[in-house]
Amino acid sequence: MPIVTVKMIEGRTDEQKRALCERVTEAVVETTGAPAEAVSIIIEEMSKNHYSIAGKRKSDE
Repeated sequence: MPIVTVKMIEGRTDEQKRALCERVTEAVVETTGAPAEAVSIIIEEMSKNHYSIAGKRKSDE
């Protein structure tokens, strides 16, 4: 049972998240041979002030 976790900054629409789940599932099925029913995807969203690159928070940009 493949489990995929996607971490991203909040702000995507439900439509975008739905499409992401569909395409990630397709990729997992294609590459592992697992049935789609066995693929779980977890989306973890975070605010821009909880994410930084090179010591600078995304919320400070």
